[in-house]
Amino acid sequence: MSSSEKCHAVSRLDYLPVGQLRALQLARLQELVRHVYANVPLTRRRMDEREVRPEHITSLKDITLLPFMLKSDLRDEYPFGLFASPMEEVVRFHCSSGTTGKPIVIGNTPRDLRIWRRCVMRALAMCGITRNDIVQVAYGYGLFTGGLGLHYGAEGLGCTVLPISGGNTDRQLMLMKDFGVTVIACTPSYFLHLVDEGMKKGIDFRRDMRLRHGVFGAEPWTEAMRDKIERLTGITAHDIYGLTEICGPGVANDCCHRRGLHVFEDHFYPEIIDPDTLEPLPDGEEGELVFTTLTRRGTPMLRYRTRDLSRIYTEPCPCGRTIRTFERIRARTDDMLIIRGVNIFPSQIETALLSIDSVLPHYHIFISREGDLDMLEIKVEVTAQTLSDDIKSLEKLRAKLSRAIQGVINVSAKITLAEPHSLPRSEGKLNRVTDLRGR
Repeated sequence: MSSSEKCHAVSRLDYLPVGQLRALQLARLQELVRHVYANVPLTRRRMDEREVRPEHITSLKDITLLPFMLKSDLRDEYPFGLFASPMEEVVRFHCSSGTTGKPIVIGNTPRDLRIWRRCVMRALAMCGITRNDIVQVAYGYGLFTGGLGLHYGAEGLGCTVLPISGGNTDRQLMLMKDFGVTVIACTPSYFLHLVDEGMKKGIDFRRDMRLRHGVFGAEPWTEAMRDKIERLTGITAHDIYGLTEICGPGVANDCCHRRGLHVFEDHFYPEIIDPDTLEPLPDGEEGELVFTTLTRRGTPMLRYRTRDLSRIYTEPCPCGRTIRTFERIRARTDDMLIIRGVNIFPSQIETALLSIDSVLPHYHIFISREGDLDMLEIKVEVTAQTLSDDIKSLEKLRAKLSRAIQGVINVSAKITLAEPHSLPRSEGKLNRVTDLRGR
């Protein structure tokens, strides 16, 4: 089978007639509800409290009869309370990373892993990646889903995989160049770190590297950051979406038209709800993204609240895929900062900063309190040439940045200009906020 034929075979489910897709979703939802009701005591108890039985699910609209699931449920039922398959059928664990206390635990059956692998293959094929590509997987391997998810998906597509994981920037750059890597898969903030370090060593990514694609996920990132990445390196930056609770990377991906992220709806049923009332919202309205894992057996999720803010689009995509798209994640409800009574998301600040040419794509937000007043400080890296300017020019830049930020979030901020490479970098998810108010 040729590379193009294999990509077509992988992606054929993306083009199912809508009626056929909805029928498939309903059949899978009904089977899922029966499986979860029989095997997960927490869900059975909640359904019983609502007087809902599996046989009540006769249409896709009936999904609203079912209870939501939260990340706290996974922690409360730690480690195996939400498993819907016996342990002898579970062949791999994955756990959340970067949180305090007990992690969330997901158990995968062999079938779960095959479906996950297939979804990542579909995501990579959507990017235009083929078996002729060399993929450097710089997501973390282990309990985190990123590394192994991209690894097995790329191998399944026939790509050559460099399983380098995170860390050791010098080796990352050396192998990327020497092996002729054409695809990099990691968090967008870590790739910018690699670019920074490479430029310090005199590497011109357009001239010295063979990179064509970047597959970036695991953290919210803006269009401004995508533009910056593509301008600095000449690659095409793709957005892959996933979360440990649902399967990992491979829930959704953007196509070349960038009209949102296509959801692999035959496996993941999306909803948008009002995060305050929990009522479903019509397509096109912004709210919290909710997913139901239609085919997972080990640790299935019914109406899992992701905390990601988005909206579902139903307009046909020029690529011809019939699976729906949702808007790129710009923020999360639990990333929201409340400063002086104003709801603010870090992505809003990032967009304002990156609109100014002399600013580098690295910043950190500090929140403190003086008396009863919240104070906002933003440290942002600028170019070495900018820092060499006279004091008057630097003050003008600070004022310009302050106006840009206040124009977006309606809150004044102290701007501190930092030298290049002076702010923390991350090989995984990058924390850009330090909230000192509770200390």
